[in-house]
Amino acid sequence: MENPEVLTDLDVAARQQRAATTARSVMKKLPEVTLAFWIMKVAATTLGETAGDLFAQTLKLGYFLTTIALFLLFVVTLVVQLRSRRYNPFFYWTVILSTSMAGTTMSDFMNRDASTKYLSSGATSLGWGPQGLGLGYPTGAAILISILVVIFAVWKLTGMTFVIRDIVSFRGEVLFWSAILVSNTLGTSMGDFLSDSSGLGYAGGAALVTGVLLVLVALMRAPVVPNVLLFWIAFVLTRPLGATAGDFLTKPVAKGGLDLGTAGSSAVLLAVLVGLTGYAHAQERRSLAPSAALPPETGEYDQATERAD
Repeated sequence: MENPEVLTDLDVAARQQRAATTARSVMKKLPEVTLAFWIMKVAATTLGETAGDLFAQTLKLGYFLTTIALFLLFVVTLVVQLRSRRYNPFFYWTVILSTSMAGTTMSDFMNRDASTKYLSSGATSLGWGPQGLGLGYPTGAAILISILVVIFAVWKLTGMTFVIRDIVSFRGEVLFWSAILVSNTLGTSMGDFLSDSSGLGYAGGAALVTGVLLVLVALMRAPVVPNVLLFWIAFVLTRPLGATAGDFLTKPVAKGGLDLGTAGSSAVLLAVLVGLTGYAHAQERRSLAPSAALPPETGEYDQATERAD
């Protein structure tokens, strides 16, 4: 008769740690929400603003064609993210970037009309197709808020968690990314309204959004306000912050911007985002690396015990 396996407390703890590490590597599809997460979010949304304007205005493809192209790009990047078996920073932030770019032109197409006041300097017309529905920022925002409420209502009815680090199912990810796309489009509308129509200008709009975000940070310490609700409010608000920052970088000095251009600003922001994503990828690999101090795997442990017997 074989001797029963005798495990010490250290062996049990080691196996539990391995199981937890394996579960994280297999199931985790979305990142932890840290300060680095928010820095990368602002960088991605700012790049989404400048890149969306680059394709639609500077390259004169127009809002209609650019929206179709960028939405298809979003679908492709989303499929790659959904097919991934674990969290990959490059996949995740590529989808965030594609939702930001698509959200920029989707918002512009909904809210603006075909008048020349929305064209970049020197442009007299844009690409093929209708260049705007002319709904205006209030109407466009109301439509997007309604869609977002419906998504969250459906999400609530499914009984799945709103905490992004705990989202591990395919259906949960689809709801999450649907909310991200709509919230980024809504945030673009808010940012453009603050910059173009509110009278605050680019710097004033950015200052207002930053002030509200600081209030949200303070509310995180108030137990009466759910952190999940604060997260989604902050997620929406970081988009207008990126929109106003992008406009500040690219718009002419006469309009209160720095006139750096959409191409130059996009290149710099892309380099920053790639660098931050590379750092996040390295951190993720280190967090998943097995500890050298742990005892051998279960199979190796049993084989060693049998040989010793």
